[in-house]
Amino acid sequence: MTEATIMIVDDEPITMGVVQFFLEEFGYHKFVLVDRSVEAMRLIEETCPDILLLDLLMPEVSGFEILSAVRSHSRFKHLPVIILTASSDSEDKIRALDLGASDFLAKPVDQSELGLRVRNTLAAKSFLDQLAYYDPLTSLPNRRMFLEALDRALREARRYQEGLGLLSIELDRFDRINDTIGLSAGDEVLRQVAHRIVGVIREVDLLGRVSGPNAESEKNLFRMEASVFSLLLKRIRGTEGAAIVAGRILQALRPPLVVEGKEIYVTASLGIATFPVESDDGGDLLRLASSARDYAKNNGGDTFQFSSSAINSMYEKRLSLENRLRKGVERQEFVLYYQPKVDVGSGFIRGVEALVRWDSPDGFVSPGDFIPLAEEMGLIVPIGAWVLQEACRQLQEWHRAGYPDLSMSVNLSVKQFTSPDLAAMVRRCLDESGINPALLTLEITESLLAEDIEEKIVLMRQIKEMGIKLSIDDFGTGYSSLSYLRKLPVDELKIDRSFIMDLPGDKGCRAVASTIIFLSSSLNLLTVAEGVETAEQLAFLQDGFCQQYQGFLFSKPVPASKLFDLLRAEKV
Repeated sequence: MTEATIMIVDDEPITMGVVQFFLEEFGYHKFVLVDRSVEAMRLIEETCPDILLLDLLMPEVSGFEILSAVRSHSRFKHLPVIILTASSDSEDKIRALDLGASDFLAKPVDQSELGLRVRNTLAAKSFLDQLAYYDPLTSLPNRRMFLEALDRALREARRYQEGLGLLSIELDRFDRINDTIGLSAGDEVLRQVAHRIVGVIREVDLLGRVSGPNAESEKNLFRMEASVFSLLLKRIRGTEGAAIVAGRILQALRPPLVVEGKEIYVTASLGIATFPVESDDGGDLLRLASSARDYAKNNGGDTFQFSSSAINSMYEKRLSLENRLRKGVERQEFVLYYQPKVDVGSGFIRGVEALVRWDSPDGFVSPGDFIPLAEEMGLIVPIGAWVLQEACRQLQEWHRAGYPDLSMSVNLSVKQFTSPDLAAMVRRCLDESGINPALLTLEITESLLAEDIEEKIVLMRQIKEMGIKLSIDDFGTGYSSLSYLRKLPVDELKIDRSFIMDLPGDKGCRAVASTIIFLSSSLNLLTVAEGVETAEQLAFLQDGFCQQYQGFLFSKPVPASKLFDLLRAEKV
């Protein structure tokens, strides 16, 4: 507490000198003395004192006016204020209390009483600050303190024409770490990461490679949220100083952490924004650093990236898309298109695959843009539930219209497949639509089977028990073991379009496609080729005994009404 900054506002310099002397005897050494009350609020904003000792009766601006301004200020409304006054008027004391004074001391001040009141007031403030401004997990200052510190640091940097760096730090794939080792172990990872970053800060300080030769570098680490940290670098010598710190942080995080006896490997993505190079506004600096961090993360992580207007523009568009996507889910702006699954031999439609499209007020948004974003935002589960519900409803409508054998395929995302509510959601869609479960196929990507395959097999069997078929989409592009393929309770393999597009000319594609068809036939599975666009590709599939295909050669994905037209045309 003796490191606290104490501001004394009094128009009597002698009184201030006596009070300072008394407090120095208790070990305090940081003082701001103000004998012109008109300067008080400006100096409070500049120095951010921990406690204010305030006289009431002063010329120009009274202590009452200063107290009222302090309590009206968003950053200082909880600042402890001890009134030092020679006034014996009880009305003055009542008025000061009404305005928010914390305590009173009568002049002339008793040294022991002064020391006791200041110590107790600072102790209470320290406790409240710990609750309001510090993260209980890592003991680092939190986002609230960061915003205040950033504002203060920018004012100092402008005043003294110094550089300021902001690093936004996020652990890569931390959600996956949490899911794997559990929340309590994940908390320990965050504590150890914070400790390592603090160690880097101290090491760089000792090397003196960040600040100028005549300035001591000040650095502040904050925990913003989840696995996101922010680091303020004051008085840096340009962008190279920030790059040095960023590089050392990445290096420090690479060795494994030991948590509950297990080695955990973590990496981080860092974004850097600097004052005055990129911006002189705190909000802009934070956005720029965050955008650069996300850019680094989306390019593989374990690196740092300086901000730029191009990157920021990219992530402003992304933020706009996120907001529009949330509203799109609320407003049900999604529609289903259907791509026929065609019998290779007869050329007739045997089923359809439901594909979600976003018909936003600004026009259709590419699935390649919004589906990965929906996965990241956790919106893919409600979107996927709607897709399955609507696909089942539409299938029942076609069955009643005279196409009772038509089947429906629906894609499941990784998050949907691993959702604890999957079985209940699928059962609800079946019950509401009344369709035959044997005519519904749920597609999962091969990459989903790369990890925890035994657990995935259990989930697949639960779905199969409902009478539903399962398909492995994009087969040949993932990492599943062929030895497991015979154990998987699946009914269908879909050959990824990347192996179809260069048929029949490419020798490698011919070999892969023929192998998948043979493997599927050996396991008594249906084989479906995706992305068929030419008659030559179809001829190869016919010669190889592939059973079904999808692609622009027959039809692109179309709305339900046009798919119905294709079905009716087959009866003519």
